[in-house]
Amino acid sequence: MPHVYILKCSDGSLYTGSTWNLEYRLAQHEFGEGGDYTRRRRPVELVWCAEFSRVDEAYGWERRIHGWSRAKKQLLIDVKYEDLPGWSRRQREAKRAEDRD
Repeated sequence: MPHVYILKCSDGSLYTGSTWNLEYRLAQHEFGEGGDYTRRRRPVELVWCAEFSRVDEAYGWERRIHGWSRAKKQLLIDVKYEDLPGWSRRQREAKRAEDRD
């Protein structure tokens, strides 16, 4: 099944990816075969993952998460799903405008 995952790298940065085989892909990252970004930042730790029924759903979520701030990714990792909607830039700006009125 397709997965989306977030890794915490040794430098504290977060890496988001997607794969058909999560265990195999994690091993690739750990052994330096998972891509340039994680190769230079090993060891890595899996901090969040989700399984999807379709690969296009997983890839769509990967792309979406790539655009998120670190703070929003941390809410996902911390399973604070109810707080996620308030972290979009558009909603923060609307809230600020509302507070000024």
